Amino acid sequence: MAESETPPPPPHAQTAFQPLPIPTLEDMQHWTWVMGRAQQMMLEAGLQTIEETPAIPIIPGFTDPRTIERARDFWTDSMKLWSRFLAPDTAPIEPENPVHAKDKRFKDPAWRDNPVFDWIRQSYLLVSDHLQRGVDDMEGIDAQQKEKLRFATRNIVEAMSPSNFPATNPLVIARTMETGGENLLSGLQNMLADLSKGQLTHTDGDAFEVGRNIATTPGKVVKRTPLYELIQYSPATKQVFETPLVIFPPWINRFYILDLTPEKSFIKWAVDQGLTVFMVSWRSADASMKDVTWDDYVEAGQIDAIDTIRDLLGVDHVHTIGYCVAGTTLAATLAVLAARGEASKVKSATFFTAQVDFSRAGELLNFVDDDQLKLIEQISPDGFLDGRYMAATFNLLRGRDLIWNYVTNNYLLGQDYAPFDLLHWNGDTTNLPSKWHLSYLRDLYRDNLLVRPGALSIGGTPIDLTRVATPSYIQAGREDHIAPPESVWQLTRQFAGPMRFVLAGSGHIAGVVNPPAAGKYQYWTNSALDGTLADFAAGATETKGSWWPDWIEWLQGLDEKKVAAKGARVPGKGALAALDDAPGQYVKAR
Repeated sequence: MAESETPPPPPHAQTAFQPLPIPTLEDMQHWTWVMGRAQQMMLEAGLQTIEETPAIPIIPGFTDPRTIERARDFWTDSMKLWSRFLAPDTAPIEPENPVHAKDKRFKDPAWRDNPVFDWIRQSYLLVSDHLQRGVDDMEGIDAQQKEKLRFATRNIVEAMSPSNFPATNPLVIARTMETGGENLLSGLQNMLADLSKGQLTHTDGDAFEVGRNIATTPGKVVKRTPLYELIQYSPATKQVFETPLVIFPPWINRFYILDLTPEKSFIKWAVDQGLTVFMVSWRSADASMKDVTWDDYVEAGQIDAIDTIRDLLGVDHVHTIGYCVAGTTLAATLAVLAARGEASKVKSATFFTAQVDFSRAGELLNFVDDDQLKLIEQISPDGFLDGRYMAATFNLLRGRDLIWNYVTNNYLLGQDYAPFDLLHWNGDTTNLPSKWHLSYLRDLYRDNLLVRPGALSIGGTPIDLTRVATPSYIQAGREDHIAPPESVWQLTRQFAGPMRFVLAGSGHIAGVVNPPAAGKYQYWTNSALDGTLADFAAGATETKGSWWPDWIEWLQGLDEKKVAAKGARVPGKGALAALDDAPGQYVKAR
């Protein structure tokens, strides 16, 4: 899953260029016609759409009052903008919309200092606001259809931003004049390279290498199956907690999001706390995995890894972590173990931004209708889905930051790619078994069967989440756009055991990968979990910094017993021989 936070601007992305000359009367007339025609086209298209929508009653020869009101508002705002442009000294001064003022696409002063480009910017924002507001005000359609329209409209208006076109972006014009057009040639080279590999580039592809300067925590691969490698990390303390920890990352990404640089690595930090840490590294799918299903990820994946670790270390149970879709699967695994009388195999379960009730799953629900599912079938003829499709899907969720930002900076301005470990991981895609992926989208996202007791089963064992009594630590990201916090909160409505819910600052990645040393963000806790997420937040206590120390304190409260870090606690020194150095082979397979 292309799950990333807002990247830093590429080098020189906000360079202050020399002010452009004041436009001539001919220039102003030309751009007046361009923007006036654009506004006219938007109005005509909007009115035609309304007239052709049966759900909205129309009086012949006239429109309904809401349409008239929207058109009047748009006309009034347009006239105000014209007044400010044509007679700035006499037009009333109005404060800029705070959202517009913070828009990073128009951060450079050239967008405001030059009257023409200031007008282009404001005209675009005016059209954008009214288009999106028109969708919000629509009546007579169901909520799901409105959300799809809202999502589509947002992507359309982001695509039509004047910052995305060389003739309407003052920075691109200035850079083109400054370099004699070399920026456009460099940008064309960047674009052709992306087209050849079928994927948008976000960072310098040569800056990072798995095992060299990312995913470097010492350890060994101690087991390899057709589905996963099991990595055991070397102890960093003389004494370790008796109960080991196994981490299940999402198989739609490489596991090393939890092991980037040593300063950011959750794995290294957990090892330093005295935990014996195991990581499951999933295999990127190929044609040999065409028949892999959810049963395999539960039985041959999570349960197999749990049993392997228990046998290797001679312990009764393990601590577990499931991240995103692997957390969803971990919830099913716990239900299966509970139904089989084997719940004691898992001492605790931690969920990073995981969902089980998909009724509030956010914008990803826009990609699970019948047409989208049929498309996935069509582009997966060999039984696996190319990871680049998923990367493009998740980039669309944040198109302004993860698509158009790079179109402008790397295609139009011809900027070099900046090294950024998180974006390197984001572009390091994995393939998915299409049979299982389609089933996941249908059964969980579309039909929401996981929260219906007995609606799904694994190996003949019905899944009932309400039977899960395992102590659980549930973490959500306040700004998560992939697993919205309201959706993650629903875990607390399902399980029967003791739970601790933590709402972390930031989103799907930075909300999780937030080492204490960084001193960033915050988290909220509240022992009362019987209401809504809003109730939780209203009575929550805010703590500055990372939630990781809170988690290790919670884990230690469950089991403080420690043992010597020797024998099987050292990778390759127990019954399982070392097969490879960490990070293993599967994470490098393409």
